[in-house]
Parts: sequence; structure tokens; C-alpha cells
Amino acid sequence: MNHIAQTKEALGPPAGPATAFFARLAERITKFSGTTLAFCVAAGLVLVWALTGPLFQYSETWQLVINTSTTIITFLMVFLIQRAQNKDSLVLHLKLNELIAATKGASNRLINAQDFTEDEINILHQYYCLLAEKAQKENDLGRTHTVEEAEENHQEKVEAHQPKAARRR
Repeated sequence: MNHIAQTKEALGPPAGPATAFFARLAERITKFSGTTLAFCVAAGLVLVWALTGPLFQYSETWQLVINTSTTIITFLMVFLIQRAQNKDSLVLHLKLNELIAATKGASNRLINAQDFTEDEINILHQYYCLLAEKAQKENDLGRTHTVEEAEENHQEKVEAHQPKAARRR
């Protein structure tokens, strides 16, 4: 059984028809909301609302219509936009994970780095800061360094500074 089949099995049955329908609807609305047509429709509605002001004597009800409409649309769009960003972020992480997994010499510890704690991320950030410093000291731009190489160098430095008696143990 391949890895994708194992993953599907572990995740359980696919989402039901209602979830699939909502996913398709949300995707269509998200795509449409970023188009020129959507902007023109929204601008047109605001223009129609503004032009009807004299007809309704700029009443509180007239103002309430635009305020309520825009508030509801904004409220719903926040969730749709967040859903789209979550999906895009997940896809980006999957692509990066694939590149890491497929690249010889890459540190597999970075696969699913988005799930790391803040402390773990800070530790890795410090490693990469060390690698950047190391790269700056060398004039060879083609030379690469890995986290593992930095760890080995660090360990060698630690051992070099230990008293000889401590090294023998």
C-alpha cells in the first residue's frame, strides 16, 4: 500500500456531500470576489444606493441598508478569505515538504515545520543564523551548509574547549 493510500485510510471516509457542496461554493465565491466584475458589481450597488438617497430623503433606513449590507458581506467574506488562505498555506507547506523530502542533503526535520512550537522554530532560526554567518565568512558562494554540518562543527568546538580528561570519558 502506498503512502497516499495509507494517509487516506488514516483520515477516514471523505467529507459528505454537504461539505463538498460548501467547499465548491466557497471556492467559487472566493474566486469571483477577486475579479474585476465583482468590484464593478459592488461599486454599482454603492452607486445605486447613493443615487437613491434623494428618493428616500437620506433617511436613517436608507443609511441602515448600506451599513447592514456591507457589515454582513464583510463578516462572511472574512471567513471565506481565511478558508482560502488556510488552504493555500497548507498546499504551500505540502509543496515545500515535497521539495525537502526529495532534496538530497536537506534536513528532513523541517518537514511539517508549520507544526513546530515557537521555541522549536526559534531554535531552528538560531541554527540558520549561524549558517548565514558561516556563509558570510566564506568567499565561496557555491558552498552550502546544513543544520547537521553546523551541529557537527559546534560539537567539535565544544570538544576542543573541554579539558583533555573530560574528552577521554
